[in-house]
Amino acid sequence: MPQPVLREIQCKSILSKSGLSDYSLNCYGGCGHGCVYCYARYMEKFRPHPEKWGEFVDIKVNAAAVLAREVKKKRPGEVFVSSVCDGWQPVEAKYGLTRECVKILLENGFKVTVLTKNALVERDFDLFAAHPDSVDVGMTITTLDESLAGRIEPAASMAAQRIAVLEKAAGLGIKTHVFFGPLMPFITDRQADLEAMFGELRRIRPGRVYLDKLNIRYGVWDSLCVFLRSFEPGLIEKYRKILFDPGVSARYAESLAERSRTAAARSGMESALVPCF
Repeated sequence: MPQPVLREIQCKSILSKSGLSDYSLNCYGGCGHGCVYCYARYMEKFRPHPEKWGEFVDIKVNAAAVLAREVKKKRPGEVFVSSVCDGWQPVEAKYGLTRECVKILLENGFKVTVLTKNALVERDFDLFAAHPDSVDVGMTITTLDESLAGRIEPAASMAAQRIAVLEKAAGLGIKTHVFFGPLMPFITDRQADLEAMFGELRRIRPGRVYLDKLNIRYGVWDSLCVFLRSFEPGLIEKYRKILFDPGVSARYAESLAERSRTAAARSGMESALVPCF
């Protein structure tokens, strides 16, 4: 996968109201992970780029300075890091903006919920472990098949690395959760896939396992079609029905939820399962 085009930009604000938490924080615009199902593509409507989604990253180089001012004015609450990018995507290794911002948040009485698919987050366990009641670290994991993951989320960390990071976090007393999804029909949602995932998660016992089906968002269908043409063209029409036919979509969701509950129960993980549809 080619390296994304990087642009250093200035932001006016960094702590935003969010439907996922009290606030969200995104130190980057765009993401270099290149996931074929990424919902954050809708951000292109507000800040168009000549590059395709996944091929650019805007770096808000003044994020920490802006946040240091904002936390003095806003009521402490829970902050979701990050909602429309991955705060620990590869460029974070160089810029360290997410780390700086998380440090500011924790030192000012805010709570932080992390969601990433990059093992770089382990770098910041020193901050998290110092505030164990204020941090919940989550990993998005879509499949245990590393070869498949390399095609649908090419620049993210391997699934085994993500699981190892969660295991280490739990060992340090840091709360953890898993976002299992979005599951891709006929590719990552087979019963064997579900059984394998819950069997693996049983070892690390995350507090919650959020399960999500694939949803249509801005730009996602075009991205899926490009991927499916090279992966298995015969799936395109099946996806079209599941994603655009309300009746088929409802039946699929019901089936996926039931099959997931069965897989979770077999691994003793049913109490942790939280379907998001």
